[in-house]
Order: sequence, then structure tokens, then C-alpha cells
Amino acid sequence: MTEQLLAKLGEDPRREGLVRTPERVERAWAELTTGMRQTVEEVIGQGVFEDENCSEMVLVKDIEFYSLCEHHLLPFYGRVHVAYIPNGKILGLSKIPRIVDVFARRLQVQERMTVQIAEAIQNALHPKGVGVVADASHLCMMMRGVQKQNSSAMTSCLLGCFQSDSKTRNEFLAFVRSI
Repeated sequence: MTEQLLAKLGEDPRREGLVRTPERVERAWAELTTGMRQTVEEVIGQGVFEDENCSEMVLVKDIEFYSLCEHHLLPFYGRVHVAYIPNGKILGLSKIPRIVDVFARRLQVQERMTVQIAEAIQNALHPKGVGVVADASHLCMMMRGVQKQNSSAMTSCLLGCFQSDSKTRNEFLAFVRSI
């Protein structure tokens, strides 16, 4: 397939610099889409802990992610901020970026990815609420089409008390905006 694409672009797939390109592309795409072959349950493993004393917001912010736009197969990348309010269970902090990667490392749209991350935390912990905000730059908007290099897209998904309680929502959004 890569050889056909190179030929269609007017390149010679037998040229020295391109001879091994198909195998490099195959390895790169396998790595860039690892999330398609993972489940949330696998990456969480034994990372859920009973903790009845923790009732305040847990926030992991500035989680870097890289994904591929399913419409153009071009990268989009940025940061995700994930918070939840425990309801008897907490999640090992390193599991939150792993959950982000499960959904980011696949052909994706940012809107769906944001909801999938929030729902995964909700399903794993059944917390009082979950908040997720993603801020991303899309190469499909930067390199082609409108060509707006300084634009970014922000999406959010608020569940439970993050949606129903304005105080909780505002606290989360203030934390996300803070340095």
C-alpha cells in the first residue's frame, strides 16, 4: 500500500531513500495506533484502590497526547486535564495518562476521545463525578485547508457532580486554568 501511495505521489518506491519506507511506515502506524489493541481494563490492571477517606477532587493535568485525525490521517496533539471526585475508590495516578493514551493512540476525533476518557474513569471507579478537558492543535487545520497554525480546539466532558454542581465545575475549571 505504501509503495502504491509513493508511486501515486510521483515518487519511485525503488529509490534508495524510499526502499525501506514501507516497513518503517508499517512500524510507525502500529505504534501510533496501539490504543486500538488495548483496553482500559488492561492498562488499569490492579490500579484501583479502596479509599473511603479521600473525598476531594483528584486532578491530573497537562497530560500530553498525540493522536491521528480519522478524517485526514494527520496528527493532532495537545494536553488533557482529567479530574474525578472519589466515591470510595481511587485510581493509581499513572493510570490516568495510560487511559488517555488508550483513546488517543487510535484513529480518532477529539470530541469522541474526550467523552471516552471521561466514561472510562466513570466506569472504572463510579466516582461522584468526572471532568475532562482536552486542548489540541490539529495538523489537518494547520497544514491544509484553512491553514491556521495558531488555532486550537477545546473539548470537555463533565459527568456527575461536575455537570450538576456549578461549584465543583468551577473549581475544576479554575484548577485547569492555573499554572
